[in-house]
Order: sequence, then structure tokens, then C-alpha cells
Amino acid sequence: MSTLKNKVQLIGNVGNAPEVKTLEGGKKVVNFSLATNEFYKNSDGEKVQNTQWHAIVAWGRIAEIVAEYVDKGKEVAIEGKLTSRSYETKEGEKRYVTEVVADEILLLGIKGEQNAIE
Repeated sequence: MSTLKNKVQLIGNVGNAPEVKTLEGGKKVVNFSLATNEFYKNSDGEKVQNTQWHAIVAWGRIAEIVAEYVDKGKEVAIEGKLTSRSYETKEGEKRYVTEVVADEILLLGIKGEQNAIE
């Protein structure tokens, strides 16, 4: 267990079209949201769906492939690490962000169309 320090694995649906940015030097970064669903029965025996939204970031070659093949609604599996950062808005307010930096993305969906991106 000592090798499992900061690892996140998620399977869900992309919530928005990935936003691609090209930085100085040509390196690409992509940002998108991912919805994961959990189902359970409440005290009345009714099925309840709980949706969690996750901010996903991918860099370099993974970002390029995500930009080309991933779109809103697509089911994907993500493996990466959880990161937190802060920034200041133009109005001087401090904001905090927690996001998953993707190391690997697996495109899911129709059988025979699965592709791993590393």
C-alpha cells in the first residue's frame, strides 16, 4: 500500500465539450467536467441517484487526443492524481480549485471502440 499515495480512478460522462488551450511553447492543456453517478435506496425504499461533478485537466499528448476524440456526453474512465490550487480573480477574491490531473484516459462506449490514452 505504500505505493498508493495520490491516485484517483473515475468512470463517468463528460459534462461539457473539452476546452483546449495552447500555451507558450506549443504545449496543450485541456479542461472538462466529469459526472459520476451513485445509486442507492433511501429509507422509503426509493432508488436515488447522486451525481458528483469533477474538474479534469489533461496535458500534452493526452490533451491533444481528448480534444480530438472526447465530447460532451461521452463515457470515459480517468486515472490520475488529485490536486488543489488557488488563484486570485480580477476583483481580488481568492478562489480555490480541486481537480484531477489525468495520467490516463480510456474512451468507453460502444463495444469494440475502447481506446486507452496514456
